Amino acid sequence: MEAFQHQLLTLIGGLICFCALVKCIRFMKYIFPHIWSALPETFFRSLGKWAVVTGAGDGLGKAYSFELAKRGLNIVMISRTLEKLQRVASEVERATGQKVKVIQADFTKNSVYEDIEKSLQGLDIGVLVNNVGMLHNPLPCRFLNGPDIDENLINCNIISVTKMTKIILKQMEPRQKGLILNLSSGLGTFPCPLYTMYSASKAFISTFSKALQMEYKAKGIIIQVVAPYGVSTPMTMYQKPGLITKTAEEFVSESLDYVTFGDEIFGCLAHEMLACVLQFVPLWVFHSDRLQEAVLHAFTSYLKKRWRNP
Repeated sequence: MEAFQHQLLTLIGGLICFCALVKCIRFMKYIFPHIWSALPETFFRSLGKWAVVTGAGDGLGKAYSFELAKRGLNIVMISRTLEKLQRVASEVERATGQKVKVIQADFTKNSVYEDIEKSLQGLDIGVLVNNVGMLHNPLPCRFLNGPDIDENLINCNIISVTKMTKIILKQMEPRQKGLILNLSSGLGTFPCPLYTMYSASKAFISTFSKALQMEYKAKGIIIQVVAPYGVSTPMTMYQKPGLITKTAEEFVSESLDYVTFGDEIFGCLAHEMLACVLQFVPLWVFHSDRLQEAVLHAFTSYLKKRWRNP
């Protein structure tokens, strides 16, 4: 009996050490991406001539547009506000010398996709960034106390991803290459009370993307979930950047170096480490009434203090 217990403990210890080693290797890949999985300079251009970015007028979408243009791609920017799109498009063209095409579309409406598909015909699209999204409630609140915009959120956060993916994937499949980045959130990796609708919508993106990658990986198409924890954007009311909260430009530049790191990434080393720590916190802690009350009061005050004007 003692021999069996010793063997069992040895096995458990070995498994723990193995898991720790895997985590360490993953962190090393984030710290030294150019050594572990260096992307060729022509990687993004080899996928196609154009990148399509939704929600491209500001925040992460704007940053993706700039960064992908710097890496040699022409950009199709899609967003709701035409004036803002045109201004950012001019900035991208001047800064990078790449071509930029703009498409005005309100993703809370389901009637926009026919026009989008027509506008994209004939373009050699190698990259799609499904970035557009909305937050149900900037400050934490219970489901019944939030604004009545459930349908808009579902259209913007969920339907947009499925529709845009279908439009672009049909072009990528015959060419046997392409990259689709679906922006989720760290809050979508577990049931997050007080941000219920947002968390649930981002969980859909994660599951949808991972299943789709299994279907199309053998066809040379990369479909990756990007799940940041904190980025200073209009959606987060321009929280002050810090150790965890990154600027959109910092986050995008780093996350694009990791597009071959698997079907889900957290986008940067700081967020990867935070995700690792949170894995060891039991769900009952996040779901406890006491923590929810603390979030409703103390965390709300903390967020307001960290907000700043753009």
